[in-house]
Amino acid sequence: MLDYPSIEVRKDVIVNNLEHLQLGYHEYILHQSYFQTTRSNTTREICPSSPIMRRLAIINTGGTIASRPDEHGLVKPDLGVNLLIDIPGLENLEIEQHQPFNLPGPHITLAHMQQIRFLIEEIAPTTDGIVVTHGTDTLEETAFFLHLTLTTDTPVILTGSMKHALEPSWDGPGNLWSAIQVATHGASRGRGALVCFSGDIYDARTVTKVHTTRPDAFGGYPGPIGHVNAVNNQSLVHYFARPEPRTPLEPANVDPKVEILTAYAGWLGEGLNAALERAEGVVIAALGTGNLPPALTPMIAGSDKPIVICTRTHAGPILPVYGYDGGGKLLLEAGAIPASHLNAFKARILLIVLLAMNRTRGEIRQHFAL
Repeated sequence: MLDYPSIEVRKDVIVNNLEHLQLGYHEYILHQSYFQTTRSNTTREICPSSPIMRRLAIINTGGTIASRPDEHGLVKPDLGVNLLIDIPGLENLEIEQHQPFNLPGPHITLAHMQQIRFLIEEIAPTTDGIVVTHGTDTLEETAFFLHLTLTTDTPVILTGSMKHALEPSWDGPGNLWSAIQVATHGASRGRGALVCFSGDIYDARTVTKVHTTRPDAFGGYPGPIGHVNAVNNQSLVHYFARPEPRTPLEPANVDPKVEILTAYAGWLGEGLNAALERAEGVVIAALGTGNLPPALTPMIAGSDKPIVICTRTHAGPILPVYGYDGGGKLLLEAGAIPASHLNAFKARILLIVLLAMNRTRGEIRQHFAL
């Protein structure tokens, strides 16, 4: 167990890059935390009474967490929403805020994700943790892009909310509080981008949105890798698993176009040839362990562009099990690339990144197998 000396904190300023917001709160200083690690790779953190200043950056990008109804009753992201005003216990944290854009989740593109990535890499050397607030509709995709591309070991935690700021059950402050605790936890370093929602901590590779309205809207097999609780007004962060090892990819751009098609009973491949004409690659959300109707086998064999196969099922791997026409084994022999456990949305992002880096089909296949 580590002991930290008490430090008298006299600073009473705010570090805020959003001059037009004028949030009017003091600089926050988070308690330096100690943590203990057990042999089972379980890590817990409890905030002691001795404070030490920690530096946190919050990147606000919009979404429901920053939304409220306008004068016409239309719910939209609003720069006037103060995300920190109702959050207790942050008096020992120095915060700087960044607002690269203010968009709802469905408006986010790969270019916006790249913008967030570049901003994180710029500010990471001078901060102890980073929280990204984001619309939930595409949060898992941005988290996975950052998981693939970030080179920093600084903790990066994404969060959002399912309720807007004027609803009595607004979950934004609670989710932001939890994300801050995780971002400033020493054991969060080196884990890549994580998602924190309703107190659960998720690996960006497996997390997905599983409900359209519930506050606990995120899940993903095999489940969270950690949790954060409040105990006597102090945070307790508990990790019980680590994300898979990763080697960061560094695309200079995200220009390649990749489309997604979903298989269904009786599909004859409608749309596949057109998608291949428009795009540099295609992802197919296939049936079961990666099976398709028989008409797709020759179409895949005749393509000179990468076609990635994942499952439309909630969870599970792509496996070369079936040898019937359209079965997964024959599709892979025809040239399809199995996506392992990735869903179609994340497979698309990985394929875009690899195509942007001019990877060969063999290299693409190898990356998807990791």
